[in-house]
Amino acid sequence: MPDFLLVLFLFNFSLFLLHEMDAVRRSEWILFIVLKDMEDSKAYKVFTFIHLPLYTIILSLLFSQYQIITFWFIDAFLIIHAILHLFFEKHLRNGFKNTFSRLIIYFMGVLAVIHLLLLFNN
Repeated sequence: MPDFLLVLFLFNFSLFLLHEMDAVRRSEWILFIVLKDMEDSKAYKVFTFIHLPLYTIILSLLFSQYQIITFWFIDAFLIIHAILHLFFEKHLRNGFKNTFSRLIIYFMGVLAVIHLLLLFNN
């Protein structure tokens, strides 16, 4: 894989990690069906802990023979993720209605589309 594509992917993955930090600050778990009814301190812990296996799986796949499939999967996820945030824009408890959060979320989606297109053309 050309260095540019790898750096682009890593930059976008870093944006995803920033978004997850922002998600904890903005209590994103209140938008999830299972977590929204939990006590806030418990939902925070579950939401945060879920990221440990998620990050472990993603990083393991990035260092495996399935790297290219992982890139496609994560790009697709980030595109769907941005679309879901767009659909939840009007949700009363959505805490991502600020420029900072929106820039991270939608820039991730756009970069994922660009990265995916470049992967297919490479």
